[in-house]
Amino acid sequence: MLYVKFSTMPKRRKTAISRVEAEKITVRGYSIEDLIGRVSWGEAVYLVLRGELPPTNFAKLLEAILISVIDHGTKPPSTIAAVTVANTGANLNSSVAAGILAINKYHGGAIEDAMRAISEAVRLQTAEDLSAEESAEKTVADYKKENVRISGFGHRFHAADPRTVRLFELARELNIAGKFVEQAEILERVLSEKSGRPLPINADGAIAALLCEMNFPSKTANGIFMIARTVGLVAHAIEEQERNPPMRTVDADDYEYDGATERKI
Repeated sequence: MLYVKFSTMPKRRKTAISRVEAEKITVRGYSIEDLIGRVSWGEAVYLVLRGELPPTNFAKLLEAILISVIDHGTKPPSTIAAVTVANTGANLNSSVAAGILAINKYHGGAIEDAMRAISEAVRLQTAEDLSAEESAEKTVADYKKENVRISGFGHRFHAADPRTVRLFELARELNIAGKFVEQAEILERVLSEKSGRPLPINADGAIAALLCEMNFPSKTANGIFMIARTVGLVAHAIEEQERNPPMRTVDADDYEYDGATERKI
């Protein structure tokens, strides 16, 4: 009879993110008290996700990305989900969780898909010795052949997404805009020409190109969107319970803005 000896000692799992001991907390090797007040939110997010403190220009751009998608009104699925649950009298955590669960492939998750498309187009330039224009043409043709939409282009409300305009402007100011931004802009032109209608780079596409420029893995993209949008979801869930009657059918078109008038920094 064959006997197999199993170890009675459980396998030790590994983590490299943070360590908590008595009177001591470290994040990626840095003591939390050294980080408090000394690094920006963008630097802190980059550190936790990537393991190292970023160059100053990367930190500024990442923080700008987080601000760019912090909220987008009452119409996005995540906001509708959050206020619908809040409207039932649910706790804040349940309301925000409902909004987070609505962030998926076609809402927020589009950044990850756009990163793959833009990265593949850039890869083709080297792999097949193509120009950025030729690579865009081939990428669009390949996606059309598979009957798959390229994420990150086109918007229901914006003919030119103001977030894209500012993010690309800032990326150029910070000397980060490179081959991925160039490829995204050429993809925008080729897609628009092929479809016969404007398909501007939306915030998802812009963020995708910029995360590629900063060497972020595509699997972090959806998380970065969730980090940003959580702030808006918290605000909407609280406002829903403070300002609107409970147990009603939520319709995004029923909301009338009565906040601050337009102002400048």
